Amino acid sequence: MNQKGFLAKYWAYLFVAVPIGLQLIFFFYPLFTGIFYSLTDWNGISKNYQVIGIQNYIDILQNPDFYTSMTFTVLFTIGLVVGEIVLGIWLATLLNRKIKAVGFFRTWYFFPAVLSTVTLGLIFVQLFNYGFTQIGEILHLEWLQENLLVKENTVIPAVLFVALWQGLAMPVIIFLSGLQSIPEDVKEAAAIDGANRSQQFFNIELPYLLPSISMVFILAMKSGLTAFDLIFALTSGGPDGKTESLGLLVYNYAFVHNKFSNANALAVILFLFIIVISLVQMKISKKFEV
Repeated sequence: MNQKGFLAKYWAYLFVAVPIGLQLIFFFYPLFTGIFYSLTDWNGISKNYQVIGIQNYIDILQNPDFYTSMTFTVLFTIGLVVGEIVLGIWLATLLNRKIKAVGFFRTWYFFPAVLSTVTLGLIFVQLFNYGFTQIGEILHLEWLQENLLVKENTVIPAVLFVALWQGLAMPVIIFLSGLQSIPEDVKEAAAIDGANRSQQFFNIELPYLLPSISMVFILAMKSGLTAFDLIFALTSGGPDGKTESLGLLVYNYAFVHNKFSNANALAVILFLFIIVISLVQMKISKKFEV
């Protein structure tokens, strides 16, 4: 076989080999390495370590900080998932209408997605320190006259507000694409049959949006369960550890306490948790798809 014939036959394999190689190097190798080190007492620096089995997992499950972090992460994730789905569908429905300057509004709602999360967090730190407190004084709103990030009863809603402000951009695009994929003749037939706007939404649009909802659910859940950079920039886990997410706890284990083996064990627990929830959610959503 000449060189030209060889390239023609194996050209496709060459293109496939590159992404597979990158996946093996940058995903699977770190994954299995992390799993291995989670079974050791490695401190992240020393070349010497011992295999201690599942002791790191036991230590994490016995640590009260894990449950505090888990509570915040679950609450934050639920708020993020519900907010991105409900508000995302509402905004997508508004942007799907034939109104003036709809292109401008679509671009404007996507703008937060292009901002760096750390930059966004630092900006909102200043807004919560100076901007919102001034608004509270002008409007005589006592609850807004103090920094919402330093009070235990307002810090979670404040962090969730910032996360949704940026996180809604992609769900709006996904839901808008789902709405625009609905055949016009289906909606016209429903309107002719006398279906009002609410009936059209729940009986036509919502079933068509279920694949989009499933996608947004997984993306929002992953963002909530692995939240780190925004939390780090806004509160660094404060006040009193009330906003220490699991992602931030992994960071603290590794780079504050030099317990890299515990950090790897917690990352494995988080990884398995995301997989289980995603599989259950996809199985449930398939039953309702059109």
